[in-house]
Amino acid sequence: MTHELRTGALFLLLGEALLAIMGAMIKHLSLELSTEQIVFFRNLFGLIVLVPLIMKTGTAQLRTGTWQWHMVRAIVGLSAMYCYFWALGNMPLTEAFLVKLSSPFFMPLFAWWWLKEPAGRFSLVAIVIGFAGVAVILQPGGDGAFTLAALIGLLGAALAALAKVTIRRMSGSETGQSIVFYFALISSLISLPGALLNWQPVPSTAWLWLLAMGTIASAGQLAMTKAYMLASPGKIGVYVYSAVVYGALMGWVFWNEIPAWTTWLGAIMIFGAGLLNLKSGKAGKASA
Repeated sequence: MTHELRTGALFLLLGEALLAIMGAMIKHLSLELSTEQIVFFRNLFGLIVLVPLIMKTGTAQLRTGTWQWHMVRAIVGLSAMYCYFWALGNMPLTEAFLVKLSSPFFMPLFAWWWLKEPAGRFSLVAIVIGFAGVAVILQPGGDGAFTLAALIGLLGAALAALAKVTIRRMSGSETGQSIVFYFALISSLISLPGALLNWQPVPSTAWLWLLAMGTIASAGQLAMTKAYMLASPGKIGVYVYSAVVYGALMGWVFWNEIPAWTTWLGAIMIFGAGLLNLKSGKAGKASA
């Protein structure tokens, strides 16, 4: 594994840990606030937290000539956020995290279609096994039918994958800070009308949770943006599987959620598919 891949993987592991904590906070807040409010406040407080960092490093980091890609990134990423946040509020935490794990299997497809990045000869097999694992996990009651929450979660995973590939598209000309800053700025503006239309009274105790959520979300997004700028999404996407551990632990501790045996079987299938994806990356490097 090259230095860039190793560093990208470490940043991705850190980002996933922070975003897993954010996911638990969202699930907690969804009991009192609407999804539209949570999405808006996540972006607004994330933007506020970024301002001191931008002032410290200088506004030169924000110069951009690719406004169109920032807009695409924001629209796609914000759509994914709505889907994921809604799924978090309507599914067990562990299952919601596991639905998100289908995102890496979309990434090689998008990277191949858009960026013309070869996925490797094992990628197709990995994608099939990975989606089969997700299907095993999401069988409610064993009847084989997907719930609405699961379908929305899968849509969010596909959109999140496209957003991450968009980051890769911008990495040649944009800084990590500019990508995260403009996403927070544009998303705050776009999500405000929805929050106002579905406004719920905000308890005084929720403000600290919202501020913490925005802080952790920005830190996690900075880490993940750095990861996808260092390495191809199709090569390091496997490391998002660390979310299984984070989700299962927090779901058990805070919500007494005990994953079923099918959840662990699906997780094993997904992890195995991830190893195949890694092997694909090594094979592609050797043949280059």
